[in-house]
Amino acid sequence: MAQRTALLNIVGLTPSLLCDATPTLVEFARRCGGIRSLIPDLPAVTCTVQSSILTGTTPALHGIVGNGWFDRAQNEVHFWKQSSALVEPPRIWDLARQRDPRVTTANLFWWNAMYSSADITVTPRPIYCADGRKVPDVWTNPPNWRDELRAEIGEFPLFHFWGPAADIRSTDWIARATMMTVAKFDPTLTLVYLPHLDYALQKYGPSDPRTSRELREIDRVFAALLKFFDQRGTRVSVVSEYGISPVSDAVHLNRVLRDAGFLSLRDELGREMLDAGASRAFAVCDHQVAHIYVAHERDLGEVRRILQATAGVECVLDAQGKSDAGLNHSRAGDLVAISAADRWFAYPWWHDDARAPDFARTVDIHRKPGYDPCELLLDRSRPFVRGRLACKLLMRKLGMRALLDVIPLDASLVRGSHGRVEQAHARRPLLMVDDADHDDLEIPTSAVLPFIMRQMFGRDAPPLPNLRAHHS
Repeated sequence: MAQRTALLNIVGLTPSLLCDATPTLVEFARRCGGIRSLIPDLPAVTCTVQSSILTGTTPALHGIVGNGWFDRAQNEVHFWKQSSALVEPPRIWDLARQRDPRVTTANLFWWNAMYSSADITVTPRPIYCADGRKVPDVWTNPPNWRDELRAEIGEFPLFHFWGPAADIRSTDWIARATMMTVAKFDPTLTLVYLPHLDYALQKYGPSDPRTSRELREIDRVFAALLKFFDQRGTRVSVVSEYGISPVSDAVHLNRVLRDAGFLSLRDELGREMLDAGASRAFAVCDHQVAHIYVAHERDLGEVRRILQATAGVECVLDAQGKSDAGLNHSRAGDLVAISAADRWFAYPWWHDDARAPDFARTVDIHRKPGYDPCELLLDRSRPFVRGRLACKLLMRKLGMRALLDVIPLDASLVRGSHGRVEQAHARRPLLMVDDADHDDLEIPTSAVLPFIMRQMFGRDAPPLPNLRAHHS
């Protein structure tokens, strides 16, 4: 029978962050005999890395080329889609069931979770009301588990999960939901997503003194989960998706492409909106990596030359470069840009902030055609911004429409980012797993899967899927 196993995903954790503020994690690393350094797939972003971990394959096969991409059939950019069907190969719970049909899996907040074959699922799913309100909620399988969670530990604190108020409360809720779920269903494999460090490291940067407090918080949550799992005889492993690097400023690729005449814009009520389907070339920006979609093959060379010459761009991958990086999937851009180590790619295309779309100053992860870490910040340049926010929230509670336009447009405020594969060893993601074999101290993210299979089944666990064909 398979051994009960838990994989805790502590986002942003790196060797450089294991310190006096994280005594439980430091002791756990000793218990595991040390740590393994992970080489993430490109791009090193949430949805891509999670799919690589859970399938044991690269983006060329699993298809999750970023947190978002341009849907060529619908001529629209989609970010943070939640359907499990977007991940093409089987995931670890499917492979484990092939080994032992009795294996059950609980997925707590790992992405692309909705309608998957996992036995138990809890994932964020806000309710979007017609009056503009966003109501915190979760989606669960089985469906009634949502009601039991809410009755016992309260409503999921969505606004502490993402946005200017993001803090430990959302990670605390996930940990409590994990313990409730495991106590109720007793799964063989438990997958837990603990995102807290991600917020602080992007806001402040990995070297800011304020990160010590956040490290103590995540260590406290980890300690509670470790004690809980130890008492149940569950083998615990820790993984992180990526390391956060310090950044000094952003690169606005869409402004570069606009000035070169490749972007198509629409005037909507006096605001400039990107018309992706009509553009000759545009960028879907995702942290330190951007997918560049080029409408006509004849423009590929010029677009690549322009972007390669842009300050803050380290390189631009063509078809061969994408293939070499394991990113040659139909969803990927025709070109892929990678930023310099101290930069990241911001999505805005406008030069005049007065012409920015109305959603630009709001937390709106689905409407923005690119990732926007400025959503973690309040616009301090606007007088009494906290008071304005409180008044608008009150208006919404009273049933009135109010635009929560409190997010800054100054991308230089962001201090940490990720997405690149090349990082200093101390800032790489890690794997901590109790495994006697420590010959392989540096492994690709897609090689995490066999380690977790060995936790469940021992040394005769099924082998890693063959990736060679997808790199050729």
